[in-house]
Amino acid sequence: MSRLRRPFSSVRSRAALAATAVVAVALVAAAFALLFALRSNLTNEASGQADQFSNEVAQQIARHVPIGKLDLEGSEDHPTQVVDAKGRLLIASEDLAKITGTGVSAVRPPSPPSTTAPAPTPTPTPTPTGDDDDDDSGGDDDSGDDSDDDAPAPGAPADGTVSAPGKHRTGSATVDGRTVDYVFSERRVSDVAGGPYTVFTGSSLGPQQSAVRATTIAMAIGVPALLVVVGGVTWLVTRRALRPVEGIRREMAAITASEDLTRRVPEPQTHDEVAKLARTTNETLTALEASVDRQRRFVADASHELRSPIASLRTQLEVGEAHPELLDVPGAVADTVRLQQLAADLLLLARLDAGEQAGRTRLDLAALVREEVSQRSTDRIPVTADVRGSVEVAGSRGQLARVLGNLLDNAQRHAAGEVRATVRRERGQVVLAVADDGSGVPETERERIFERFVRLDDARSRDDGGAGLGLAIARDVAHRHGGTLEAGRGEAGGALFELRLPAAGRDPERPVPTGASALGAAPAQVLGDRRE
Repeated sequence: MSRLRRPFSSVRSRAALAATAVVAVALVAAAFALLFALRSNLTNEASGQADQFSNEVAQQIARHVPIGKLDLEGSEDHPTQVVDAKGRLLIASEDLAKITGTGVSAVRPPSPPSTTAPAPTPTPTPTPTGDDDDDDSGGDDDSGDDSDDDAPAPGAPADGTVSAPGKHRTGSATVDGRTVDYVFSERRVSDVAGGPYTVFTGSSLGPQQSAVRATTIAMAIGVPALLVVVGGVTWLVTRRALRPVEGIRREMAAITASEDLTRRVPEPQTHDEVAKLARTTNETLTALEASVDRQRRFVADASHELRSPIASLRTQLEVGEAHPELLDVPGAVADTVRLQQLAADLLLLARLDAGEQAGRTRLDLAALVREEVSQRSTDRIPVTADVRGSVEVAGSRGQLARVLGNLLDNAQRHAAGEVRATVRRERGQVVLAVADDGSGVPETERERIFERFVRLDDARSRDDGGAGLGLAIARDVAHRHGGTLEAGRGEAGGALFELRLPAAGRDPERPVPTGASALGAAPAQVLGDRRE
């Protein structure tokens, strides 16, 4: 069964088969319509000829031509019968041997037809009225009306009445030993002596049948040949159209086998769907290559960042094991905390990359800022909060607290002596701004600092600086909340970071998803304590 289906498993085969089937249906329908129209037209033409000949015979009877003297010339092509009111045959075509379809099967009359016209009933002559002398006095006047010169002579019978042709009948007749199908015309002649009479005259359907037969044979030969041509042309055209698709498939198979994401599929120099497919495929490969490169850099950078605190912690523990009096417990704790923070950052980034969405709990961002700032009263660089009233947003409290903490950590790391946090409402948005009085961020680097493991001050020691993940995490969380995070220049000349979030609407509070609940429930344990 699979071998039978294999020839029609390709798009090219199915397209050729479908096109052939559609054309076949159209041709068969057209053939039937053509044959029906041809048959109908030829039948109507034969019926018209039968009507014409029957009218000629009927007109002779109407003019009182004796039955035996009827002119049936041409009856070899138009077999004719004349019957009386009782259905008895009075005369028929000489060469007629057999007939069906007229209702009268006799082909020879029981007695010879009469060659004399029946005596007509004289027409009464109108009696003249008025003075004969007056009529005689005007007899020599040639100015009178002579419109009655063609009127029948007094006492002559009037012509009979010929009816319109009745319903046409089909049958057959044998003439000169040949049996052919005919269409018969029927006319009635009344108002004649011995009448009424019925005239049956036929016209051959042979030409019609021959034409229909020839047309049918031509179609029986031509339609299959045309279908073969249609199928072949469709096969070739589809093959040509799908050739770029096959090239794309082979190249994709080669890319998959080699795992070389720098290769690209060929793009046809056309503007059709195949060219769009090739361009989209290359765009997908470009995005995939960038994603793989980003993942590789992320793993390499993460390994590099993890190596330093782990190596330092191991060294301190080995020294402490050999010389307990030299063990630097505060340094080991600091390295452990740094390691914990880096692991928490990597865990959160992995969850964000996996598509974890923020919750939709309504929370007061102003209150969150006041709470976060109050826990930093003992920091080296104080934080001033300029927050008034209540401003609500929808999202995860734990993730937004993490964003605020990362922004404050970054500001305190680079500030000279002051960090300021403000919250305001602006055109349906809530804006959280964190500014410092440090050296600021160069304009050309204001987008680069949001990349992962990017730190602009390479001279700063790794112990004093971060791992370069805080701002990347903050922007990812902002995007998950439908907001933005941009860097600029503050009034004091330092860096200014503005987090813009949609203000909370009047939607009812919805429960936070499981992942976001875990992040928000215990940020100090799950994400690491940024307020060491």
